[in-house]
Amino acid sequence: MSAPDLTDRAGEPEDGAANRPRLPPSRVLGHEVLLVLGLSLAASAAYALVSLLSAPVKGVVAPLFSQASLPYQLLDVATSLVPVALVAHFLARSGEPLASIGLDVRHPGADAAWGVALAAGVGAVGLVVYATAVELGVNRTVVPVPPTGHWWTVPVLLLAALRSGLLEEVVVCGYLLRRLDQLGWSPPRALAASALLRGAYHLYQGLGGFVGNLALGLLFGGIYQRRGRTTPLVVAHFLVDATAGLGYLALRGKVSWLPG
Repeated sequence: MSAPDLTDRAGEPEDGAANRPRLPPSRVLGHEVLLVLGLSLAASAAYALVSLLSAPVKGVVAPLFSQASLPYQLLDVATSLVPVALVAHFLARSGEPLASIGLDVRHPGADAAWGVALAAGVGAVGLVVYATAVELGVNRTVVPVPPTGHWWTVPVLLLAALRSGLLEEVVVCGYLLRRLDQLGWSPPRALAASALLRGAYHLYQGLGGFVGNLALGLLFGGIYQRRGRTTPLVVAHFLVDATAGLGYLALRGKVSWLPG
């Protein structure tokens, strides 16, 4: 009886065969990426583009939440996390744990420190970019909170911030950049694609939202390519969104660029 063939896709000897990714052919892997993006952020980008082209920008409000009741808010959060589960499924099918994209709790202290530092820097710069863009009339006024006046306003806000951190950083950073690398894309080309996608699905906000998130995509994507960690990006994204929402609740009607 012949020995099993312990070689990887490229035909090289595989010393740790059980720990190597069992990747499908490149064509199938490419279709997998298109499927994940088509069910998540690429679809959001298409809707965002239509929104930008179908209505004015200056003086227009862009709510991030519907005015629905609590059950619908929770359903929206839960169903929008399905692409994250799909990513986990595809990775597991290829023998890649979530740790392969740096989504784990092995380094809680370092991840938290990186997340807080990134959130502080991104939040400060993002606020200036947003306020300037609104003042110049090239960005819509974003309302980053659920319906107010309910006991669940803040809890849903925090859940949605966590949802956005997981969805965006897992899909557009960890998963997409890993898969593009496995498909043979150069790091600069993959980074540009990831950042452009991030900017595109924020087009509903206007030019400021696109440019600001394009820059954010270059920053977060570059950090991921160097460090291979998604968890601190999720932490940072959660903190930025949560702070934006809580700050809106505290300052609405008190500054010119936030509606009352």
